[in-house]
Amino acid sequence: QVQLVESGGGSVQAGGSLRLSCAASGRTFSSYAMGWFRQAPGKDREFVANINWNGFTTYYADSVKGRFTISRDNAKNTVYLQMNSLKPEDTAVYYCAQGYSRDSYDYWGQGTQVTVSS
Repeated sequence: QVQLVESGGGSVQAGGSLRLSCAASGRTFSSYAMGWFRQAPGKDREFVANINWNGFTTYYADSVKGRFTISRDNAKNTVYLQMNSLKPEDTAVYYCAQGYSRDSYDYWGQGTQVTVSS
């Protein structure tokens, strides 16, 4: 059974940084793409970042490009999201997902809250 467990969320002031982690188990981590998504109150879930199976290809939403970095450690079955220069509009529940491409995921984590105050 695939499990994705996010951690690292919290509260931070604008301009600060957080690093999210997502530990995966249940199938061969290095065979799958990983993604981060977020959902703010009253809004739809939106794509944040994606990384391919070997970490060589990444994609970012325009709203986070240059501030967020996605990475993975296949030896630790973990994907990361380094978030710098955080803005109040980054406040959301952040979810990791595992799947086959930037647009195709079949497993999701339970989410971790990120709150950025001005």
